[in-house]
Amino acid sequence: MKLGYARVSTEDQNLDIQRGRLSQAGCEMMFEEKISGTARGRPELERLMAHLRKDDVLVVARLDRLARSTIDLLHIAERIKEKQAGLQSLDEPWADTTSPSGVMIMTVFAGIAQFERSLILKRTDEGRKAARARGVAFGRPKKMRPDQAELARQLVLDGKSISAIARTFNVHPATIYRCIEPNSSL
Repeated sequence: MKLGYARVSTEDQNLDIQRGRLSQAGCEMMFEEKISGTARGRPELERLMAHLRKDDVLVVARLDRLARSTIDLLHIAERIKEKQAGLQSLDEPWADTTSPSGVMIMTVFAGIAQFERSLILKRTDEGRKAARARGVAFGRPKKMRPDQAELARQLVLDGKSISAIARTFNVHPATIYRCIEPNSSL
């Protein structure tokens, strides 16, 4: 069975052209939505994916209606493949996983995307190491400066309550407990 997916980004746009092309392509069911491609959740796409069965074909007018990036397209294509279904784009005939040449093209894209991810990870790691060498601190910022932590320790020794000290510094009492622990770096 051919299942059509049509999407436009805004309420002002119209699905008629995509709907007509998908009908001409023989789609028996249509899933349509008016939502940005960058939206995390696309309910109709998820509904379509849940409905997809073995030997079904997900058909789109253009790939940019389905995915916002090559990586996103590859993730969606992998989900389709896991269901033993196919993907077909009307405007991009090379993106047809129901044909051997389309499968090959998608495999090449997957390899390129993996290579790109590896390069990004390597550059990120190098950048992180260089930043550490320059003294850049990573992680969550400290709630209290060392002088504030020392003052909090002194207030505890002077008999002030933990909750009163926490209110003074506008922090959670657990932060004050960490300040008074020996060898605490807060």
